[in-house]
Amino acid sequence: MAVNYSAKEEADGHPSGGGGGAVKTRKPDNTAFKQQRLPAWQPILTAGTVLPAFFIIGLIFIPIGIGIYVTSNNIREYESNVFMYYGLSNFYQNHRRYVKSRDDSQLNGDNSSLLNPSKECEPYRTNEDKPIAPCGAIANSMFNDTLELYRIENETRVDIPLIKKGIAWWTDKNVKFRNPTGDGNNLTALFQGTTKPVNWPKPVYMLDSEPDNNGFINEDFIVWMRTAALPTFRKLYRLIERKDNLEPTLQAGNYSLVITYNYPVHSFDGRKRMILSTISWMGGKNPFLGIAYITVGSICFFLGVVLLIIHHKYGNRNTSADIPN
Repeated sequence: MAVNYSAKEEADGHPSGGGGGAVKTRKPDNTAFKQQRLPAWQPILTAGTVLPAFFIIGLIFIPIGIGIYVTSNNIREYESNVFMYYGLSNFYQNHRRYVKSRDDSQLNGDNSSLLNPSKECEPYRTNEDKPIAPCGAIANSMFNDTLELYRIENETRVDIPLIKKGIAWWTDKNVKFRNPTGDGNNLTALFQGTTKPVNWPKPVYMLDSEPDNNGFINEDFIVWMRTAALPTFRKLYRLIERKDNLEPTLQAGNYSLVITYNYPVHSFDGRKRMILSTISWMGGKNPFLGIAYITVGSICFFLGVVLLIIHHKYGNRNTSADIPN
């Protein structure tokens, strides 16, 4: 038997006629939460609240920016160990397809990904029907120039020891990058069946003679795989340790830099450079952060002054109009 009832009765859940049970509806319960009647704070933006915020931000950011900028520019050779960087210009590591062109599972030592890399690595996924290890455009374009530093004494060259360990982030070295396991940790056997990246002169298991700095855990490789945000960047290459607290790390004198040129940059109109630098409490030299604080603080302070003038000139104006009878 059909039962007819109105739309209002349906919404209320009480159909007319019949003795059937209650009808379920989609109407929310009549509670403060479901009916959106909870108390809420709605800030009212007025000159009295906005102007102090602009001035406070400006007064805080400008001194911070000046402090960071001055600290960055006052780095001296005698303050700490010397860090050797290599720099590249006009190299866009921030390109979306370039950043995605890697297989993190493979780099983390997953044996299945070693022989079956991610499709994100195309077109550097396979070569001659063999999986590439490490795959992807980032690994394929790894910087491989060799830099050697010498001090000239009595027309002879004295080698400056360059430390190649400790240049990568601890989390990268110990968490994100691992070699495959098995076969007694023999990297030559572990990478059997794979091939080197197209642009590499040698396979990944021959990057270094020391086992704890070879394969995917090679620190030069790890540093390169952390992509840069801007087209002009620097990456840590070596450390020059300070041996004597009474002597500077690099004494005054003549030095010779020997570069083994392996990395061409003419194809993308790039430029290579070597940088020697110390660090401060805020890290290496980076004037951009100080400039950013100064810029933001100055803009906020300027906007605060402009809005204060506008408020003082127009804020108290009587906007009411006389209405004739």
